[in-house]
Amino acid sequence: MSQTKHIEQFIEEALGSCIIDVRTPQEFEQGRIPGAINIPLFDDEERAIVGTLYKQEGKQQAILKGLEIVGPKMANIVRLAQSASKDNTVFIHCWRGGMRSGSVAWLLELYGMNVVVLKGGYKAFRNYVLNSFDRPIEIMILGGKTGSGKTHVLHQLKQKGAQIIDLEKLANHKGSAFGAIGEEPQPSQEQFENELALQLNTLLLSKKVWLEDESKLIGKKCIPPALWSRMRVAPVIYIDVSFEKRVKNLIDDYGKFPKEQLQESILKISKRLGPEQTKISIEALNNNDLKTVCEICLKYYDKTYEHGLHDREKLIMEELDFGSLDFDIIADKLINTYK
Repeated sequence: MSQTKHIEQFIEEALGSCIIDVRTPQEFEQGRIPGAINIPLFDDEERAIVGTLYKQEGKQQAILKGLEIVGPKMANIVRLAQSASKDNTVFIHCWRGGMRSGSVAWLLELYGMNVVVLKGGYKAFRNYVLNSFDRPIEIMILGGKTGSGKTHVLHQLKQKGAQIIDLEKLANHKGSAFGAIGEEPQPSQEQFENELALQLNTLLLSKKVWLEDESKLIGKKCIPPALWSRMRVAPVIYIDVSFEKRVKNLIDDYGKFPKEQLQESILKISKRLGPEQTKISIEALNNNDLKTVCEICLKYYDKTYEHGLHDREKLIMEELDFGSLDFDIIADKLINTYK
């Protein structure tokens, strides 16, 4: 007989193993437990047919229709689950932990596999996700103007044993008009939250957690309100790097990308730059003068960042001035200063 486990134990045991989501492809695409694979009992159209029949003609007719649909698929469901399983064990769920996961659990168990079912299904997982944003972690915000290398520093901190959350990596976006360049398409808002929650729930409450200073929106993904509120009152450690060094850093980071993508990003902020500065930027880009492009755009972003920081000045614990943009040195300084 299959085991049924509550969300905390299910997640603890299932991560790194084989999680099978038996919901429809559309449900799976909207949001899923990170690492799960989709072996749907019904496709999107089939589920709609069964659901309509349930409402119009009742449970028994819906079950008969479901059996009629699933019958030819049963052998393939077993094959797919068996090939994906680890140690002949699978962890499965549907939306509420009801008939879909129960049916697949019965089938796989009949075949001889060890099956663990998530009590309450994906709905229980989403409640687990939303509750995670209230976790009492001690947040430290890594601030600094555009081009200060905050993301590079963040990853140096991680290499040195500090706890971090890279929100931009989870969102597949670097946060500015240029933020989508070189990134995969952004996940759904739901999936962004799911990935973030799992990382938050692995953190030790006894250690500080470093996050970059972000806007509420990273591309089109919104930082969950509970976490955003905590970030806004957290100490901000401001990395002060010279304008010239930041220009060089941005050229290193973005100069490798196609001109067409860079121009498209410049045009996104053309109203803020103004027609003259936009024209100069695009002409400089076409002439391979990336230094001029960076200088113009950076002046705009500096004004924007200073405006956003104005209301939080009292929260800055310390402004650290670095003559060298050496991410390793900066990370060491942060760790030694804020143990």
